[in-house]
Amino acid sequence: MLTVRILAADMPGFMQAHAFRCARTTLDSLEKFSSKHMAFNLKKEFDKGYGPAWHCIVGSSFGSFVTHSTGCFLYFSMDKLYILLFKTKVRSTSPH
Repeated sequence: MLTVRILAADMPGFMQAHAFRCARTTLDSLEKFSSKHMAFNLKKEFDKGYGPAWHCIVGSSFGSFVTHSTGCFLYFSMDKLYILLFKTKVRSTSPH
């Protein structure tokens, strides 16, 4: 059983639980672990469920400094795997 630890969060509990389930499902579905595949799946799932633009970083060692939309930030670990998931505002590119 993987141990999930929340390291930092600004996200409702139901969304956190969704991220944990998605990460677990992805891990269970992979024959060989791929951090890129994990990040892609989480981003795609959260873009679909909560609107764009979500970003996801997965690995065992990385630094970060990000700006996120309020209520849309989660940094957690599953054993020795660290996952940073956050949303940024999408600006319209339409002319004024």
